[in-house]
Amino acid sequence: MKSYETVLITGASGGIGKELAFLFAKDGYNLVLVARSYENLLKVKSEIESYSNNKIHLFSKDLSKENEITSLQKELIEEKIQIDYLVNNAGFGLFGEFVNTSLDEELNMIDLNIRTVTHLTKLFLKGMVERNKGGVMNIASTAAFQPGPLMAVYYATKSYVLSFSEALSNELKGTNVKITAVCPGATETNFGDRANMHESKLFQSGVGNVKDVARVAYKGFNDEKTIVIPGVTNKILATSVRFMPRKLVTNVVRSIQRRI
Repeated sequence: MKSYETVLITGASGGIGKELAFLFAKDGYNLVLVARSYENLLKVKSEIESYSNNKIHLFSKDLSKENEITSLQKELIEEKIQIDYLVNNAGFGLFGEFVNTSLDEELNMIDLNIRTVTHLTKLFLKGMVERNKGGVMNIASTAAFQPGPLMAVYYATKSYVLSFSEALSNELKGTNVKITAVCPGATETNFGDRANMHESKLFQSGVGNVKDVARVAYKGFNDEKTIVIPGVTNKILATSVRFMPRKLVTNVVRSIQRRI
């Protein structure tokens, strides 16, 4: 049991973040759950409390805004909550040709998918290293392995998350702090709705079960793997693009992304 350790999970009100909260809770971790919707966080807390007596702290924050991250840090200090593990799960995508998509939404996506991941990791990783214990799980995507026409900015943000995670993992060799990048494919969450992608070939061809994705992610994190790719097909696709001409890769990705 890990009842003395605390994990902070962003985007914990649904999807992969919610399922990871359940898994950490079952192993006895105390939870700091962060999302924009306090109402949805309360539902997650209620479900966990039906089988666990973990300490659960809820914070309603829009982490794409720097002042909200600063506010979260201040409140954690005031409540004397030490973060032993961090799960950077919050993020979203946007479908469409770059010339037609919203600049405001894409800048917000960059803030959440990249800047927030960097900021939160900066806040908590140093303490983990000083204590020589802890870990960070970053939710990337199979999108990280190639360019993504029709979701150009989203794919680029996930490439950052993967590269960032691999570099940190190397820097922390010899310590007891682990860094894991989880790279799921299309998964049954509200991501497709947010990105307006449910009519794309990618989502129409089938999506991963969110519980299965979370279980694989959690096991890989506990096994101290640097990269975790849930699903055999996703592993094959992520590996195979390394041996294909880049122009062909982008053409294939565009074909998969387009609406049916």
